[in-house]
Amino acid sequence: MSTTPALGTHVVVVGAGMVAHRFVESLLSRAGDAWHVTLIGEEERHPYDRVGLTGFFAGASPEDLELERAVLEDDRVRFLRGDAVTRIDRAARRVTTRGGISVAYDRLVLATGSYAARLAVDGFGLEGCFVYRTLDDVEKLEAFVERRSAELGRPLVGTVIGGGLLGLEAAGALQGLEVACTVVQSSDRLMSAQLDLPAGNALRRLIESRGIAVKTEAVTTRLDPDRSGQVTGLEFRDGTYARTDVVVFTVGVRPRDELARGAGLDVHERGGVLIDAGCQTSDPRVLAIGEVANYDGMCVGLVAPGYAMAEVAATRLLGGEASFPGYDLSTKLKLSGVDVASFGDAFAETPGALDVTYADPVAGVYKKLVLSDDAKTLLGGILVGDASAYGALRPLVGSALGGDPAAYLMPEGGVAAPTGDLPDEALVCSCNSVTAGAIRHAVHDEGCTDVAAIKSCTKAGAACGSCVMMVKKIVGTELAKSGAALSNAICEHFDMSRRQLFDAVRVSGLETFSAVIERFGTGRGCDICKPALASILSTLVRGHVLDGENATLQDTNDHVMANLQKDGSYSVVPRIPGGEITPEGLLVIGQVAKDFGLYTKITGGQRIDMFGARLEQLPDIWKRLVDAGFESGHAYGKSLRTVKSCVGSTWCRYGVQDSVGMAVQLELRYRGLRSPHKIKLGVSGCARECAEARGKDVGVIATEAGWNMYVGGNGGFTPRHAVLLAEGLSDDELLTAIDRFLMYYIFTADRLQRTAPWFEDLDGGIEGLREVIFDDSLGICADLDAAMAAHLDAYEDEWKATLEDPDKLRRFASFVNAPSTPDPSLAYTAERGQPRPATEDERADSRVLIAGTTLEVRR
Repeated sequence: MSTTPALGTHVVVVGAGMVAHRFVESLLSRAGDAWHVTLIGEEERHPYDRVGLTGFFAGASPEDLELERAVLEDDRVRFLRGDAVTRIDRAARRVTTRGGISVAYDRLVLATGSYAARLAVDGFGLEGCFVYRTLDDVEKLEAFVERRSAELGRPLVGTVIGGGLLGLEAAGALQGLEVACTVVQSSDRLMSAQLDLPAGNALRRLIESRGIAVKTEAVTTRLDPDRSGQVTGLEFRDGTYARTDVVVFTVGVRPRDELARGAGLDVHERGGVLIDAGCQTSDPRVLAIGEVANYDGMCVGLVAPGYAMAEVAATRLLGGEASFPGYDLSTKLKLSGVDVASFGDAFAETPGALDVTYADPVAGVYKKLVLSDDAKTLLGGILVGDASAYGALRPLVGSALGGDPAAYLMPEGGVAAPTGDLPDEALVCSCNSVTAGAIRHAVHDEGCTDVAAIKSCTKAGAACGSCVMMVKKIVGTELAKSGAALSNAICEHFDMSRRQLFDAVRVSGLETFSAVIERFGTGRGCDICKPALASILSTLVRGHVLDGENATLQDTNDHVMANLQKDGSYSVVPRIPGGEITPEGLLVIGQVAKDFGLYTKITGGQRIDMFGARLEQLPDIWKRLVDAGFESGHAYGKSLRTVKSCVGSTWCRYGVQDSVGMAVQLELRYRGLRSPHKIKLGVSGCARECAEARGKDVGVIATEAGWNMYVGGNGGFTPRHAVLLAEGLSDDELLTAIDRFLMYYIFTADRLQRTAPWFEDLDGGIEGLREVIFDDSLGICADLDAAMAAHLDAYEDEWKATLEDPDKLRRFASFVNAPSTPDPSLAYTAERGQPRPATEDERADSRVLIAGTTLEVRR
């Protein structure tokens, strides 16, 4: 390619997407007044965030998705929208648009992006077939679903062809429109370009647990119409057929290089305008960036490399030195409730590479790190089900991991991950190519003291958002080094801690998430602040967990008031206060378990857990339990779980107090009490401690002088022994002390903070806590007492209320259009006389139990 000529001052940019917007912003932020840009985009819209396109189905308006308007309102910018360039005259250095406008250029930047690939099958153009690429696409899809479901008088059945990143997002969008959706993938696993087979299988279980069906190794050969020309079904290569009302194609993208071809620029044989490391094409006055550009034989449909090209192109035009570093293919799935990330050499293709894996099928988690042959350098990784470590790991690719790899793979609370600082050159935000050093510079030299300021200054976290937690950590570390106050904001959408947010909601009297975020926050919220605020509202407003907006804020289990299991079924845990149950109650539970073919187990909290319930069975199961006097055990919530007790003085010859009676009283008092983390209590009838009370958040041990109260115990990966708070309490004194302890914890703890680290962080520690609870040192005891009284007055059993509300019951369906149809993916085998989920090998065996209302072996 020839030498770059003298710089020009008028730049024409063809295409007005995210990468073009970034280029214009970068160029003009460093250029003088002599520079001018003409931006030409064929969409009528202002540039918008395609990465967040799925947010449209979560209530985001097109305006919400718009990129910063100020960039194109600069006096140096001319924005021609709703027009398309049809011809490039390289000799005259001029472009012509469809509308007849001719624009001369000194430099031309092609940012035409790509288009959705079309599957070569009969029926692709039928009514009801869509691609998933632009805002126009999703608006048309939404309008069709609403119209067609009204015509048919039923919810629609939908199919997404393509099980990659975009396909799963499209499936989530269809589900949000109440379309029963199936994802069809031609390969053996979802996201096959990013995930290995074990990770793909883990992701499949997660997707299916959300009610989205998955069909792999299926090649679509034909789409069939009905008499009116509407799509009505799909045929597959193996001869099978599936009915459908709407089809969304997400089978990849192709670079829009037709302009370049027409202008005689060099184009790769598989598509894309050939560029060098400076983003220059075969014409020295023409550059190409984003998805239309082919570098090293590749065109990539991700925003991060496009942004990197935009920065390189702007720097080169301004006379600087910059080179495109190559493609970073790191991805993070942006489907609500499903955590998936892939980065670096995820498939261990580097010679000598080592794999370190962690899998927890029960929790739906699969994690893999790829290391160099000496197990020191991080090369890449895959995270499914828990991608919380993505922000910490992604910047370390190519660097020494600095500790035991298990520290990054184990669940929170396991081996402590290394806390050393990232090197300055570590890439923190891959979307915008922002390093740890750039963030530190912004903190110390630009005065940025929070994530919002860092976003504005460096663009870190401004695209997909997956690096926000790492950005927050770096900012906090740097502020601590300089002696400045650290921000304890709950997330990027609320510039306050959970405690501050709790107080803000309490004082303002606001009762919905939308009202709270409008007044005190920004944006649309995330999976951090939504469940946290749902918990706060449950304490202050006390509505049903599935009422109105509340239902959209909950964690996965709270959505259906049951614990999701690894195979997509659910467990049912009725409350058994203090572990005390009548023979009649035992018979009811036994009969329910028998009739529905459920696996039963006594839990560590002295309850009976029934496993294997299908989603559509939950109301029927709970109807029988509620009619028999049982209520929700809240095993699914951040709330009181159980109050464990020994038999106490009622039967035991060593017991000095009625531990069972006290345990029952405590469990009925605090049932349904939502909190920052789960809470467990224990009551022992003597110092022998058979109820293991000192391993609980609140432990009560009987003595001859009264009750001793302990606080801050827990099991898990970081077990804590509870410490003594008070001795010799009467029944009433004990209840008052526990009331105040729990309410003070709920009012002031951080998100997901357990009681032990909470009171350790309080001023004065355990002594300070005693002063608050018994001496009213803060003057808030009356408020704490009133809050507990309000909880007691407002309590209702969530499942009983749900059974009485037809609207709430509608969510308990395996398939929207066939609510009573069993999920065919559930299969079981017998072990020790009870059903358990079948393994993949057992599913192919003849002795497999098929999910149903009775337990039968298929022979």
